[in-house]
Amino acid sequence: MTAVQGTTVDIPTEDGTADAYLSHPGDGSPRPAVLLYMDALGLRPRLNAMADRLAEAGYTVLVPNVFYRHGRAPVFELPEFIDDASRPALFEHILPIMQSLTPDAAMRDADAYLRWLADCPAAADGPVALTGYCMGAGLALRTAGTYPERVAAAAGFHGGRLASDSPDSPHLVAEHITAELYFGHADEDPSLSPEQIQRLEDALTAAGVRHQCEVYPGAHHGFTQSDTSAYDREGDERHWAALLDLLKRTF
Repeated sequence: MTAVQGTTVDIPTEDGTADAYLSHPGDGSPRPAVLLYMDALGLRPRLNAMADRLAEAGYTVLVPNVFYRHGRAPVFELPEFIDDASRPALFEHILPIMQSLTPDAAMRDADAYLRWLADCPAAADGPVALTGYCMGAGLALRTAGTYPERVAAAAGFHGGRLASDSPDSPHLVAEHITAELYFGHADEDPSLSPEQIQRLEDALTAAGVRHQCEVYPGAHHGFTQSDTSAYDREGDERHWAALLDLLKRTF
């Protein structure tokens, strides 16, 4: 197992400074870069651990606090374990902040994250990979379509509202994507209906995007997050296998 080095870094953006977690192999050699988009619960130890696992596999991983306009992480006071009872009150605080991150603002930030990685000594030259969770899956999809020349691969897991009927739905960028994509959908996810799953599949196919979309049976929204009651170990390990396979194929 590769020893990793993790640290907090600051990323200048057009709208301020985004704090982020950076993890990479400790040998100092430049490695292929992965931009990991957080879920709505924010930058926290669980996501740092996920970045470390990717770094152990040989990648340099950046996890930005996409809610930086509302403060440095942790933006919210989270319990150690997020159960069904604590979730409603927590999302009363989270939802308005989620909704304040417009697609335009998110893509301005994406440009800053990608530029920062391009200048990072720990990151190898060339396009990066993306992976995103919950709201981060939509950010990964949108980034792949907004900056196609800078993205080699993108994955999303238990993403919500990826192909809604909104005029700015993430799936509408499909025609611009050149990266290979993978999506692992939660079977029990009210934020991504079967109709949306089919709409996403149809958009990617029509655009000629190399992709694979899979529905994980019995999995709930958030199934990769071990600090929540939605966690599903089988689904999580399936997600790791799919993600690492995608990275190996594209880097």
